Amino acid sequence: MPISSDTVRRAPKVLLHDHLDGGLRVETVIELAREAGYDRLPTTDPDELAAWFLGAAHSGSLVRYLETFGHTVAVMQTREALTRVAAEAAEDLAADGVVYAEVRFAPELHVEGGLDVDAVIAAVLDGFRIGTERAAEGGRVIRIGALLTAMRHAARSREIAELAVRHRDAGVVGFDIAGAEKGFPPTRHLDAFEYVRQQNAHVTIHAGEAFGLPSIWEAIQWCGTDRLGHGVRIVDDIATTEGAAGPEHRIGRLAAYVRDMRVPLEMCPTSNVHTGAAASLAEHPIGLLTELRFRVTVNTDNRLMSGCTMTSELTDLAEVFGYGWDTLEWFTVNAMKSAFIGFDERVALIRDVIRPGYAALTGGAAGPPARRPGRSRPAPPG
Repeated sequence: MPISSDTVRRAPKVLLHDHLDGGLRVETVIELAREAGYDRLPTTDPDELAAWFLGAAHSGSLVRYLETFGHTVAVMQTREALTRVAAEAAEDLAADGVVYAEVRFAPELHVEGGLDVDAVIAAVLDGFRIGTERAAEGGRVIRIGALLTAMRHAARSREIAELAVRHRDAGVVGFDIAGAEKGFPPTRHLDAFEYVRQQNAHVTIHAGEAFGLPSIWEAIQWCGTDRLGHGVRIVDDIATTEGAAGPEHRIGRLAAYVRDMRVPLEMCPTSNVHTGAAASLAEHPIGLLTELRFRVTVNTDNRLMSGCTMTSELTDLAEVFGYGWDTLEWFTVNAMKSAFIGFDERVALIRDVIRPGYAALTGGAAGPPARRPGRSRPAPPG
């Protein structure tokens, strides 16, 4: 089938990097604000508010982008609000064809209404369960795991790490840190990362988005992260020159380590353009990193702020870079291989859901993606 929004929506998709407070329905923001007596929204017209969020996100500044969360977090301070937002997230992702998702949130940001952090987590997990059940009633099956995020400018990371371990049998699959990178290196939270690893739990770290290679190096070599949230600046360690047969790439030691060790990159193309991490989608490092076969995954980051879905992300990449179904399947399998759930469950989803789903769209079993149009050398697996 030709690649279009309609056909890509039918494809099974895997999402590893999505923020709960960045994916609310705009109507829900307005309704929750009214119920909470929150009067600081720039407008209560749904279309105007959606445009406002997108405009603020597209400012080219990560700091400005992060300011938009003040509004969504403000209306997510009760158990009912958190459960509703989580349930709607599950339903919306399932409707978009996502079969597995890891959705992250920072418990410490949702205690202003009197909830404690355990109650915040319980409310969100209840919402995911409710939304998953509703999706199943409509014929959509989705599996959702929660990632608990600590704010890198705060001092509660060890506490959040302990919560991630405490609630892992209830649906929490890993630990994350987020927030402004500059001035807040991940090594400030070494005790949290050490605790998580000692407990045989999983870590992903926002790194290499607004800050460069030192952030990535610390996240990997000091903090032991399993995945890199964004990681776009790894291209700073790749030098490209024009050779007789075309572009030639010299991969530095850090980038080579990331590729050799198959460290997953949670790439969020639209969001990266909005925050200034990439000048445009056509210039996004995902093109080069895909060609060089890093462990690239495609994600939404913040569906409300960036006005995107997994369907729109994959469709836009296919249009801009000329990707076919084989590459879209490769992105999806990469993500499923990198998920923070058990090996057997990952294999089952690839074998029973993802491969058959893409085969139905391509008329047969899809193989590994070609390197790029005009390149005949086959791609390695993984």
